[in-house]
Amino acid sequence: MILVVFEVKLAAGQREHYLALAAALRAELAQIDGFISIERFQSLSDPDTLLSLSCFRDEAAVQAWRSQAAHREGQAQGRATVFADYRLRVAAVLRDYGLHDRVQAPADSRQALEAPLAGGAQLAQPSHGCRTQSALRHAPHPP
Repeated sequence: MILVVFEVKLAAGQREHYLALAAALRAELAQIDGFISIERFQSLSDPDTLLSLSCFRDEAAVQAWRSQAAHREGQAQGRATVFADYRLRVAAVLRDYGLHDRVQAPADSRQALEAPLAGGAQLAQPSHGCRTQSALRHAPHPP
């Protein structure tokens, strides 16, 4: 899985413009084979700083989105008027686990956190494998 972390500092008065651009591109993004999810977050200390976290199946899906025409137009608009600054980070996921889905948790973490559960209870291990595999099965594909 590939994560794209887009941190943007909005130009003064451009919040609604940015959110409108992002909403307009959402339908296009959903059509990319290998797109898994996107979520946006706002900084608690600076309301003009937003972060978009996008998940893709692989680098080919990221490339398809990067070269999509409407996305390129949105990038140009953003650079021209909407963004005061931005930083883009692209990373491969090494592990993907949580409180209940521990399949990919490091062995030392599993030993330290799962063995001594209160009352002798044990965490259930999902039979379907890791969440990443489940998410990939449910990733939207073009019709």
